[in-house]
Amino acid sequence: MNTNINITEYDNGVTTICETLNELQSFTLGFWFNTGSRDETKELNGISHFIEHTLFKGTKKRSAKKISDEIEQTGGYLNAFTTKEHTCYYGRGIAGTTAKMFSVLSDMVQNPLFKEKEIRKEGKVILDELYDILDTPEEFIFDEFEQLLFGSNPLSYPIIGEENNILKFNHDLISEYFMQKYFSGKLLIVASGHIDNDELTNLTRKYIKETYSSVNKPRRTKPRAQKPKTKIIKHPVNQFYSIIGSSSVGYNNRDYYTLRLLSIILGEGSSSRLFQALREKSGIAYQINTFVNSYSDISAFGTYFSTNKSNREKAKNIILDEFNKFIEKGVTERELEKARKIFIGNTILSIENTSSRMNRLANSYLLFKRIKPLEESINEIAKISPSDISRLGKKILLPNSFTEVSVIPKE
Repeated sequence: MNTNINITEYDNGVTTICETLNELQSFTLGFWFNTGSRDETKELNGISHFIEHTLFKGTKKRSAKKISDEIEQTGGYLNAFTTKEHTCYYGRGIAGTTAKMFSVLSDMVQNPLFKEKEIRKEGKVILDELYDILDTPEEFIFDEFEQLLFGSNPLSYPIIGEENNILKFNHDLISEYFMQKYFSGKLLIVASGHIDNDELTNLTRKYIKETYSSVNKPRRTKPRAQKPKTKIIKHPVNQFYSIIGSSSVGYNNRDYYTLRLLSIILGEGSSSRLFQALREKSGIAYQINTFVNSYSDISAFGTYFSTNKSNREKAKNIILDEFNKFIEKGVTERELEKARKIFIGNTILSIENTSSRMNRLANSYLLFKRIKPLEESINEIAKISPSDISRLGKKILLPNSFTEVSVIPKE
């Protein structure tokens, strides 16, 4: 266990995690809530993302401008993001400005005003964000894929929501949802960088006045297995965009790292099988890669590619042929060892800044109720064999199991 990491639990349902790295001159501080679009109803889809926006629009103590001014005049910045399972409000700052950052963030998450005027104004901003996504097939195709893959389960809902919902959100709906979801679970406060654990605990006791639940995880239903589906979307584009894929194991499954290594071998990076087959040998696709969108109990695994009209079927056939080779011949130890190095290298490179480290700490605690050391993950990866990769490949690469979404040129 890293001795620089301290976990403290408080009687009011708050947990703090502090990773002290005094050799740095900066820190990242994040306030995490274990709620996201997966916890919404169809009628309220998009409200978690909407709340994320409106928490920056003023509190009982600070206007929207004062929130940004107080942080930016210290040389730091604030941001936030919503996922399907979590919402995080965070800030980066230089050493010595932790108290100010904590004061502003804690005020935002405890005392939002949700003024009707600001809600209407921010609704227009979010609609613009939605329209940008809908104009970009490289973005909305992934939402379409997961909507087919996860069926009626809330995990299928797009994080940003839909236009009709965004237009109807008001003070009463947002306030009620905020009180219900933000206080029905623990508040997790995570810091990494030039920050002392005693300082973080003192700030928590000083500024966190609300009481949160002792419940760590919301109740969520795992998506049922869906029959393979196909969807074609006509859009004013020149290229064909496609995703072929299926569901697989989530973070909490012992095969999670097997899935990640399989994806790397098959289609992540320029040395992967699909990149070599479609782009280097055939020259028929600029974009070709596999991806794993993982959640606590399930993942969306797919192959994404774009090409022109004349090469669409050829590209798909090459991909399916590579899948068949994977099933029939498996992988070599050399391929697996290279995939291990790629995964470990990417992981190490991704935690070279305090924001990434803060994210890793929070996700580990939310998923496992502990901080999983990197060495433990590396040891698990080292135990994966070529037969493990082949076994999983035979489950998720069968042609009759694929869900497929395509965006094609509108005539």
